[in-house]
Parts: sequence; C-alpha cells; structure tokens
Amino acid sequence: MILTLFLLLAAIVIYFLYHPRYGKRPSGERLALIQKSPQYKNGKFENQSFTPELAEGYGYFDVLKEFFFKKVDRKIPTDVIPSIKTNLHEIPLEQDILVWFGHSSYYIQLEGKRFLIDPVFSGNASPIYGTTKAFKGTEIYTVADIPEIDYLLITHDHYDHLDYATITELKPKIKKVITALGVGSHFEFWKFPSEIIIEKDWHEKIELDDNLTLYTAPSRHFSGRSIKRCNTLWTSFVLETKDFKMYLGGDSGYDSHYAVIGEKYGPFDIVLIDNGQYNPAWKYIHNLPEDVVKAIKDLKAKRVFPVHSSKFALALHPWDEPLKKITELNANSENPIPLVTPKIGELIELKNDKQEFQQWWKGVN
Repeated sequence: MILTLFLLLAAIVIYFLYHPRYGKRPSGERLALIQKSPQYKNGKFENQSFTPELAEGYGYFDVLKEFFFKKVDRKIPTDVIPSIKTNLHEIPLEQDILVWFGHSSYYIQLEGKRFLIDPVFSGNASPIYGTTKAFKGTEIYTVADIPEIDYLLITHDHYDHLDYATITELKPKIKKVITALGVGSHFEFWKFPSEIIIEKDWHEKIELDDNLTLYTAPSRHFSGRSIKRCNTLWTSFVLETKDFKMYLGGDSGYDSHYAVIGEKYGPFDIVLIDNGQYNPAWKYIHNLPEDVVKAIKDLKAKRVFPVHSSKFALALHPWDEPLKKITELNANSENPIPLVTPKIGELIELKNDKQEFQQWWKGVN
C-alpha cells in the first residue's frame, strides 16, 4: 500500500512537472540570440531600473501569510459579469475595431488585418487547471468564435497571458506569432512552425505592410512558467498606421519607460494599460491605480483602456476596485482623459473618440 501511494504521488508530480503547458526553456539559436540582448545580464533578463520582487517593507512570509491566513474580503463576484456576444466572423474587415475578452485578452481589426493579443479562453489563469477560475459570465468566447488571425501578439509568458490550452487550439488559425525574445521556444515546443514565429528584443520595428507598423517597447515586469524566472523577455507593443497609434501595454509597474515611449511614439489615440491584480507589495511589477494616472499622462494618451481586471482574482483587492479607483482618480486629476470601459465583447470603434461607455460594474455583486 505504501509503495502504491508513493508511486501514485511520483506519477502525479511527474505529470505536472513535464506537462507541455509549462513550455520549454530557450536553447540553441534562440538562447544564443538572447545572450546578445542588452537586457540579458548575469544569466537572465533584467528591467531598465532595479526592480525588486517585493517593495520595501514587505517580506515573502508576510505576503504568503496575508494571502493564505489573513481574513480579507476579496469580494469575488457572485453575480454573472455582464457581457455581449459579438460575432467576430461577421465584422467587415475594413472596420477598425477592438473587442475585449476580459483581463488582458482582446481582438483588434486595423487596416484590414486581424490581431489577437494574449488570449485566454480556457477559463483558467494558473498552471494547475481549476485553481484560478474565471468569474461567471466572462467565458462567453471560445476559440471557435475567433476568425483567422494575421498576427498573434504575446506580451510575455505568464499563464494569464499565454495559455497552453487556448494557444494549441488556436494553432490552425494563426498566420504569424510576434512575441519577445525566448517566448518562441514555447511555441516551437507546441509544434508551431518556426517560420511563423517572430521574436524581438525591445526597441525593434516590424513593418507589417505599407501602412501598418509594430514596435516593441520596454515594460517593467518579469517572466517565467516554472521555478526559473526571467529566461524569456517581457514587452509592450506600439501599433501604428499613418494616422492612428495604439499602445498595447502588457503587464508593467510604473517607471520612466512610459515617458520615454510617450516622447518617442506618442501621442497615442488609445492606450491599453495594466490596471488590476495589484498590491502595494508588488508595485514595481504591476501598476497601482494612481500609477496608471501618471503613466497615461506620460504616454500622452488621448483615450485610455484600463485592462488586467474583471476576469480572474490574482490579488486580494475586490474584483471591481480597479475600475472604481481608476474612474475616480482620473476624474479628479488635472485634465482627465476619456476612459474606455466596455463590457466583455462590446464593440469598440477605434477611430471614434466620441464613443461612450457605461460604468457596467456598478450594481454587480
């Protein structure tokens, strides 16, 4: 009996450790390319500024104690999150739009091209399925609802941005993958053709066609799908045409990079920025709402879409606090910037700066 239990436990451990969802560390030519990056130092990628994992005054034991033992009202929604099921297959390709799927997943049509950013349709944001479930009502979209995609953009390889189940199911629909250094190793391991994978360092330019350009830009975060961290790069993107500019922020803590990006590429017609799953203990890797207000000014945003909320509980704050706080802080700031706050699935007209949105989270318990 003891031997049977031991073998069963060993089998479970091996299953989890070697499951393909963990991806594969960069090696060979990919690792050689990584080692040439100015961001790669002492065997790992580093941020532009010193970025401790925890802010001053916080210890790992204190953070774990707060998460697992302290009674905190996280206010997980008991109501169904309101959403709209837009048929993406029927949207005319010449229509410039954005559709949000909750958290940091969204679909863009711009200049006749289809983009999909950090898609997570499995209902899970953890390497162990069933431990970090999506809120009720947020999983109305599946891979079947997604049309053929010209460019899949992945900001970094964390599980709430790069979901194995979603990505492998999407594979036949993806023409090109654009991501940061090292992340392509996961895609190759998942049997994506190497010729469709484009990996870039920060400060690189990709001309998608005559009137569509993508740039990679810094963010302040970290990466990793197992114990080893920062063996792949994290990035933000700038997507622009001759008359329209978008900032696709990924995850980031506040730093000087926002002002640099704003000066170099701004002003932006719309900025999508990390605002949610924050905590003062990790303010260097995730914006606090007050940081978002500073960042959108630095980026010279004309409209701002706060994302990274409303689908998963990855922090201790109430589920609706990010939207409440950014709405209040922005309204009380000097020269408030119009907020884009759609329901999941609601059609956003990218070039209509007069489009209005409801504060849909009010009244949702």
